[in-house]
Amino acid sequence: MGEWGFLSSLLHKVQSHSTVVGKVWLSVLFIFRIMVLGAGAEKVWGDEQSKMICNTKQPGCKNVCYDHAFPISHIRFWVLQIIFVSTPTLIYLGHVIHVIHKEKKLREYIQAHPSRGIVKVPKYSDEKGKVEIKGNLLGNYMTSIFFRILLEIGFIVGQYYLYGFVMEPQIVCSRAPCPFTVECFMSRPTEKTIFIIFMLVMSCVSVVLNVVEIFYLACSRSARRKSKTVPTTGIAIHPRFTTDSMMKNEKLGRHDSSTA
Repeated sequence: MGEWGFLSSLLHKVQSHSTVVGKVWLSVLFIFRIMVLGAGAEKVWGDEQSKMICNTKQPGCKNVCYDHAFPISHIRFWVLQIIFVSTPTLIYLGHVIHVIHKEKKLREYIQAHPSRGIVKVPKYSDEKGKVEIKGNLLGNYMTSIFFRILLEIGFIVGQYYLYGFVMEPQIVCSRAPCPFTVECFMSRPTEKTIFIIFMLVMSCVSVVLNVVEIFYLACSRSARRKSKTVPTTGIAIHPRFTTDSMMKNEKLGRHDSSTA
């Protein structure tokens, strides 16, 4: 797990600048994918080629058959998947850090020059560095979610076309330098199939969480807009009532004066 330390630390920083659903997605990514991949899957696939048995001892035949059946190892494929899926989130983190640093310098400038009439104020972050996801940050965040969905689906489809979702116990190969059609047998195919299905389920859960987060952000933005329009409507209606009441008071005053 040491090689995952840097990526995990970066993803941990993203949690404080994500939504509730985004934090759940990061937890699923770290606990059920990175930790499982580092703690269990690497040991299961450590003998995939060394323990593969073929019914020939022709030099090179075993390597050729393995390369034909697995163009890329499952472990390396999942490592690439995690790195590519995490990349949009890390780009969003870079944008957040840039915004926080920029607005921190703006606050320092305002405090150093309080007498000047400075119109521009920090928009996205508070004094504690807490970011509100809106404006350009919201657009960047939504874009990163869309790319995560596309990458997850792309890797699921790629895994299906590369070697399917079941580890076949027997591999039939007839490529050179094999002298004839060779049959090779994988070690622990059932255990490896369980890991394949588990990682597939985690990929599907990741896609679902990303879709849910998009709806969550859309609903939050809609609610924020409604909360902004309600006070505006109240202010627009208020002067009309005030004017009517003034006209009524003026008419009553004239009537009282004429009666007197």
